[in-house]
Amino acid sequence: MKPEDIELFLKETAYLDFNHPSYDFFANQIAAYKSKKAIAIQLYELVRDHFLYDPYHLDLRPEALKGSVILSKRRAWCVEKAVVLAALARKFEIPSALGYAIVVNHIGVERLQKYLQREEIVFHGYVSLFIEDKWVKCTPAFDRRICKINHVPPLVWDGQTDSMFQSFVGENQFMEYMHEYGEFADVPIQLMNDEMQKYYPHLFESSYNSKEFSFFHL
Repeated sequence: MKPEDIELFLKETAYLDFNHPSYDFFANQIAAYKSKKAIAIQLYELVRDHFLYDPYHLDLRPEALKGSVILSKRRAWCVEKAVVLAALARKFEIPSALGYAIVVNHIGVERLQKYLQREEIVFHGYVSLFIEDKWVKCTPAFDRRICKINHVPPLVWDGQTDSMFQSFVGENQFMEYMHEYGEFADVPIQLMNDEMQKYYPHLFESSYNSKEFSFFHL
C-alpha cells in the first residue's frame, strides 16, 4: 500500500468523528507517549470491555453509527464497537480500517436466531489496524462479562497477530467465518442495509422497537 493510501485510513469522517470531545473523555486513561502497538492494545481492551455486547438493538441509520453517539451508550453491538475502536485509533494516529463478514455463532445464540430467523450473522464488524508496517485484525465485540456468561475465554490481542473469534472452544465449535465483505475506510452504510435486507427481509417489512429487540434501517 502506498503512503498516500494509508492517509485515507487516518482521516476523520462523519462516522469516525474522533475530534468530538466525547473521545477525549473516553480515552483519557490512554498514555499517548507509549508505542503505537501499546496504545492500540489499550484501546482494544478499553472498547471491548467498556460496552456490554448487545446484538438485540440494531440501528443501521447514519445518525446512529457515529462514534460520538455510540460513546453515549453502555451497550453496543459489534459494528458499533468497531466504529469506536477505528475512530479512537485514528485519533492516536494509527491507521484503521473497518472489516465486515458473515459469521455463524454456535454458542448462546438461540434467542438471537429467533429474531433473525436464520443462523447467519450478517455484517459482523471487526477492525484492522496498521501497526509496525502491517495490517493486524482484532475483534472487540465480546466483553469479559459476556464471555464469562457463555463460558468462552475473552479474546486477547497482542497488537501483532490477528485476533478473530475462536473456531472452537474446547471441543465445541464456536464461530465460523462464512463470507468476507472486505475492509473499508469508512462505514459502508448502504451496503450494510442492502445485505441485511437480503438476509433478513422480515426486519424491513415490519416495525421492531421493543425492550427485548429493536431494529432500525434506512
